[in-house]
Amino acid sequence: MKKSITDFVARVTTPGGADFVPAERRIATFDNDGTLWCEQPIYFQAAFAFDEIKALAPQHPEWKTTQPFKAVLDRDEQALAAAGEKGLLEIVEATHSGMTTEQFSKTVLDWIATARHPRFKRPYTDLVYQPMVELLSYLRADGFKTFIVSGGGIEFMRPWTEKVYGIPPEQVSARPAWSSFRWARTASRC
Repeated sequence: MKKSITDFVARVTTPGGADFVPAERRIATFDNDGTLWCEQPIYFQAAFAFDEIKALAPQHPEWKTTQPFKAVLDRDEQALAAAGEKGLLEIVEATHSGMTTEQFSKTVLDWIATARHPRFKRPYTDLVYQPMVELLSYLRADGFKTFIVSGGGIEFMRPWTEKVYGIPPEQVSARPAWSSFRWARTASRC
């Protein structure tokens, strides 16, 4: 794999070559979840949303008896899975709205600074794939502009991607996020 990457980069960066691409046209795009960082046992943005439900629960006593919030608070994976996409979207709405972009960014950065992965007991941003970080740097050194195009929320990623990957916020964009398939997979692994 490494040789195919270095051969490709050599071909597109060698002036006069048949495959030469001028630096201003060199781009490389990457998915985030599962490509640049771990995505197990659930998507990290889902872990963020669930942690936010727990943090916000004292302001919402009704959540103790209202699904899907009750499922999160009780750590009831079956009830959460039964809530399906509709329930997960309610969780996202409750945890990702009602604040300015700056407030949300601060909330994300606070979570990133303190949250720990349940299995590895390390910050989520420590669970990036080092070879991918090296690949990003290698490509940038050869004139590529690197982007994240992910199914995850851009507002969730933009506050920390530059520090972690060297990819500035304006180079983070989204595919249609939180599809039914993706949410169903998330709910089944909570």
